Amino acid sequence: MTAGVSRVLIVNPFASGVNERRLAAVQAALPSGTETILTQAQGDATELAREWSPRAEAIYVFSGDGTYNEVINGIQADVPLGFIPGGGTSVLPRALGLARDPVRAAAQIARGRPRRISLGIINGRKFAFNAGVGFDADLVRKVDGLGRRSDGKRPGDLAFGLAVVRTLVDHRLHYEPVLEVEGLGRAAFALVANCSPYTYAGHLGLRVAPDASFEGGLDIVAPREVRVRAIPRLAVRALRGKHGAANVLVGHDLDRILIRCDIPMPAQADGEDIGDLVEAEIIAWRDALTVLV
Repeated sequence: MTAGVSRVLIVNPFASGVNERRLAAVQAALPSGTETILTQAQGDATELAREWSPRAEAIYVFSGDGTYNEVINGIQADVPLGFIPGGGTSVLPRALGLARDPVRAAAQIARGRPRRISLGIINGRKFAFNAGVGFDADLVRKVDGLGRRSDGKRPGDLAFGLAVVRTLVDHRLHYEPVLEVEGLGRAAFALVANCSPYTYAGHLGLRVAPDASFEGGLDIVAPREVRVRAIPRLAVRALRGKHGAANVLVGHDLDRILIRCDIPMPAQADGEDIGDLVEAEIIAWRDALTVLV
């Protein structure tokens, strides 16, 4: 650690919204003396957070949601974190109310205030805004399977939209109950939210669990079964922030969610593929993290 340095900026140079010009502008917006470190490979941000968190006054992260998740899983002390949108979606800073423009967000963080938020933990992996078993995890895996462009960046919203279509077609627009949510019942897939929106489609927030809050426990929304005629209705409800359909399991402000799957199913945390599982214990860690807003 460089003597006298109290703040660090962790940057994923391969994030879709990061380039040299934006990085220079973000650096200028942050407090002087902030040291910038570029990640080189997956997992680097976790190691950097582990190294810096016991000694840094603040850690800023200019990247996408995957690198934010790495940092959250790496920190070893209660250091304030500032998340600057540098990914294609960057759900976390947007859900925290920060500007979508990275330079404006960096300026907000530099003069902002600390806020305490809760986290979720799925089978030991921390997440900030959402986790899923089944449908959305399958989407994440399909987008990851497309690989990266020649500049190292991930495909954009069009690729994600095509992955949605492909996933629905693969399932013939029909999802049968394949898992059990303890205390709630059988469902086709499960979406677990730590905030609202759950995620974004371009400028539109998808309010799958509209009552979820960073200050509370976890919410779960799990359709019992999805048939072709129900898909448009579920999409409209997500956009409008309504989940009260009779065929949807709902839980609010929960401390623990236990999901048992009939077969191994894909799972994701903060948009990162965490592999297949047959059982997921998902725990709310209240008042867990200090963020700058």
